Amino acid sequence: MKSATLENNMYIRRFKQFLLLEKSLSPKTVEAYLHDVDYLNQFLEKNGKTTPLQSVTVEDLRDLLVYMHDQAKEASSQARFISGIRAFYQFLMMEKIVPENPAALLDLPKKGLHLPEVLSVPEIEAIIRSIDLSKPEGHRNQAIIEVMYGCGLRVSELVNLRLSWLRLSEGYVRVIGKGNKERIVPIGETASKALLQYIEGIRQQLRIKKDFENFVFLNRRGEKMTREMVFLITKQLAKSAGITKTISPHTFRHSFATHLIEGGANLRAVQEMLGHESITTTEIYTHLDRDYIQSTIAQFHPRY
Repeated sequence: MKSATLENNMYIRRFKQFLLLEKSLSPKTVEAYLHDVDYLNQFLEKNGKTTPLQSVTVEDLRDLLVYMHDQAKEASSQARFISGIRAFYQFLMMEKIVPENPAALLDLPKKGLHLPEVLSVPEIEAIIRSIDLSKPEGHRNQAIIEVMYGCGLRVSELVNLRLSWLRLSEGYVRVIGKGNKERIVPIGETASKALLQYIEGIRQQLRIKKDFENFVFLNRRGEKMTREMVFLITKQLAKSAGITKTISPHTFRHSFATHLIEGGANLRAVQEMLGHESITTTEIYTHLDRDYIQSTIAQFHPRY
């Protein structure tokens, strides 16, 4: 880990010198490029990647773009990041440190309406079945998936969920969403059962650190889980289930809303459960529903 960090820092210093001395870019522009590389470096470290930046693959970069989307980074921010990373790896190619530029294979995000990836019900069930409940973290991970899909929570809402906010016997949980706004979200029997199994089981056996006693989801060290850790868990579970779609924690929120709309749920009710300020944000799921209907017709209608 230490050697990889030293190597990464060396590449970044050399890249900075190149931008300042040879490209003659302004300090502000150089700072933006270095911020992009540092953002990539931090993401890799948080996800347990100990390899140097020269070993980064296009799959690693795509994972980061999915994560940026989950953090509500705009398409323009993602495009700027891709530009910075392409410049960094172009420099490493020029220095003969890497044979090719992994960022060259990245597609620039399109602006406008974005239709997110959605899992089918069988795919969600396959992910849940892939969880190894014999491992200490198994019931926790099952509860995470059940709550994200059963309540449509954002990953930030999930990791900040408190024990004192749970009202499982009454069928709801209290959530603090964007803008520190509180909302009440219904929780079904399946998600409640998974939560109780985790809380009354493995969670009680943890040595919980000070200030984390009220957080629902904890890591093995007894601390609050990070968004990056939940991102990694969902990606690994999807891989174990044999699902090739690009999966992130937000995928379960998208699936929650889409399945409700497909089932005939009232758009206003879905808006309230998701915590959307504007109904137009929720209306993206009606577009998803139309796409689903069109693809179904294309698949099964003999003359479509």
